[in-house]
Amino acid sequence: MTLLTVDVGNSQTVLATFDGPRRLDCWRVTTAPRATADELRMLWRGLLRDTTVTGVAVCSAVPALLPALRQLLDSLEVPVVLIGPGVRTGVPLHVDNPREVGADRVVTALAAHEMFGRRPDGSGRPVVVVDFGTSTNVDAVGPDGQFLGGALAPGVEVSHDALASRAAQLRSVELAVPAHAIGKNTVAALQSGLVLGFAGLVDGLVGRIAAELVAQFGTAPVVVATGGLAPLMADSCRTISEREPDLTVHGLRLAFERQHTR
Repeated sequence: MTLLTVDVGNSQTVLATFDGPRRLDCWRVTTAPRATADELRMLWRGLLRDTTVTGVAVCSAVPALLPALRQLLDSLEVPVVLIGPGVRTGVPLHVDNPREVGADRVVTALAAHEMFGRRPDGSGRPVVVVDFGTSTNVDAVGPDGQFLGGALAPGVEVSHDALASRAAQLRSVELAVPAHAIGKNTVAALQSGLVLGFAGLVDGLVGRIAAELVAQFGTAPVVVATGGLAPLMADSCRTISEREPDLTVHGLRLAFERQHTR
């Protein structure tokens, strides 16, 4: 059995194939919000080539793409799960309005609990997920896998683009970890502010969220980095102990299995 998982994000789409829990291939492509169902079909076929897919699980943070996705999924002759309101993932949403929570955050919480929140003895522990994407999400997952909410901040690239477009004497730079916090030129100063500055933001938020989790559950959380910029940012964050850049596609696999096991 080969399962195709598709995480449609605002900037990038991550596609991955699984044989059971084992990930086979993974691709990152630029999200095209106005793509048609035919264009999506051609993209998927080009990546999959001769792979025979026996199931598909999808989540999307781009509402404009949902009609094309639904049209494509309806044409497939395999079991399909499109994560959204009304689809049971087994993740309790302990928030004011569950329908406001993005499908990607829900399945990411599912994967975080299953992969990092379960101890060998079967007991659970809290997890904090730091998702470095178009936005920087810092989400809290309880020891029983419940989604507790979190914090949303601009993404590193969004802030970089805003600076470059609105500050006349600043320009686009390569996002890289600077050698020193004190930049001796404009490029180094921007890299320090963007990379080390966002690392400080993340560490501050994680510290506050972790303190609330300890007060509620009596146990310190494990902190996991995920998302397209996790490889760049994780080493600069003092609070991050684990990393899995593609946590969301693992959550899609788990959600698909839960649907079809039932």
